[in-house]
Amino acid sequence: MKRNIQFIVCVLAVLCQNIGSATAQTRSYDGTISVAPVQLEQRGKVVHIDIDFILDDVKVKSAHGVDFIPQLVAPVRTLALPKVSFKGHNEYLAYERWLSLMSAKEKNSYEQPYVVEKVNKRRSGTIQYRYILPYETWMDDARVDVQRDECGCGETALMGVDPLGPINLERVLEPYVVMPYFAYFQPAAEEVKSRDIQAECFLDFEVNKVNIRPEYMNNPKELAKIRTMIDELKSDPSIKVNRLDIVGYASPEGSLANNKRLSEGRAMALRDYLASKYDFSRNQYYIIFGGENWDGLVKALDTIDIDYKNEVMDIITNIPIEKGREAKLMQLRGGVPYRYLLKYIFPSLRVAICKVNYEIKNFNVDEAKEMIKTRPQNLSLNEMFLVANTYPKGSQEFIDVFETAVRMYPKDEIANINAATAALSRNDLVSAERYLNMVNANKQLPEYSNAMGVLMLLKGEYENAEKCLKAAAESGLEAAGHNLEELAKKKTNAAEIEKKNRDK
Repeated sequence: MKRNIQFIVCVLAVLCQNIGSATAQTRSYDGTISVAPVQLEQRGKVVHIDIDFILDDVKVKSAHGVDFIPQLVAPVRTLALPKVSFKGHNEYLAYERWLSLMSAKEKNSYEQPYVVEKVNKRRSGTIQYRYILPYETWMDDARVDVQRDECGCGETALMGVDPLGPINLERVLEPYVVMPYFAYFQPAAEEVKSRDIQAECFLDFEVNKVNIRPEYMNNPKELAKIRTMIDELKSDPSIKVNRLDIVGYASPEGSLANNKRLSEGRAMALRDYLASKYDFSRNQYYIIFGGENWDGLVKALDTIDIDYKNEVMDIITNIPIEKGREAKLMQLRGGVPYRYLLKYIFPSLRVAICKVNYEIKNFNVDEAKEMIKTRPQNLSLNEMFLVANTYPKGSQEFIDVFETAVRMYPKDEIANINAATAALSRNDLVSAERYLNMVNANKQLPEYSNAMGVLMLLKGEYENAEKCLKAAAESGLEAAGHNLEELAKKKTNAAEIEKKNRDK
């Protein structure tokens, strides 16, 4: 519980009254029924009321009964609790018959007794009354009374209860549930939304030829990749294509001059092919020689196992091109690894890349709200942020926008901070940590520090949480100050629970 209240309660007096001695002739039963208190105690969110009803040689007259009705009594309210009922033979049969004739509506509204006992023969023993009800603040000053209702004789009497004053209650400590405060990072608006997209194609050329044969070998499939990319851009009315860079790479065999001639010639052939398919002006195409594709060779070697691989990698890493790198490879192990590379790896290094630079129009919030459903890649992070804030904070729609944003911009640090914050809001610590690992911690962005602090707090790493949250708070981030307060509450609560467990 959040507040520490000293509960002033009244407990049942030790009631061992002989209820039946002086007026035995008018009572519905013979013998003695005594009431002994056990406890009246508040534990956490509930109140326990425990009473023992002690029967000593009791027999209830056949057509009679007696009810004992506990009551929780406070200055502002009295609450009757389920009764304990003792019945004689005929009275019990009448009660059962009455129950069987009840309608469904009557059964729903009927206040069930705690227990109904048939006492038609002499009986001794204890009926344990153990009742739990939800705690309410008006119960702080409550006591328990027990009323006796002599069924069938019209007598109702209050049984005495003596208040015993304040008692020490066991304080029920529940783990404090942290309520984090979140801070989202608003990205800057882009005046011009300039984007690049590219497609790689591995074209097949005849030996020492630079002209493209569209139906030759694997060319149909490779050319289709570039056409699909360009077709999607041209079909979108919100996009304007600025330029197309055709980058040609050569495999490392042969002279650099010849490789440059071949790669540039093949890049120009790709340009001419695209010019025959699209209406872009000639000055929108740019031919770029990417060089001998050594980087591509290293990536390829990372994915396969070949003989003498480590020696091949050592030559590529340590011998400069101008110092005879290719010659060293040709000489290695009698040329065995080189011949393998020449046959199986080098063809895939003769790649052409078509990179398209384009602009996307800016959208107002209403337009962006519709665009995010169909082409979220056309929105900037700022536009997505504005869309998110049209929904209630923390709602599923709100969270979904930030998860879409990080999917469109997976390497963007702001997108990852906001996605991590959204993940924390739904208590997904695994995703939050993955997103935060994409952010450069050295930049010490306040929103990053706050999100990392919340993550550490929820993981129970209080020292790291405090360090991160203090850094964010010192930057003026209000949410971090609130989270430091939550951290203090959690630490205090954890220490109290640990102490209590240790003292048991």
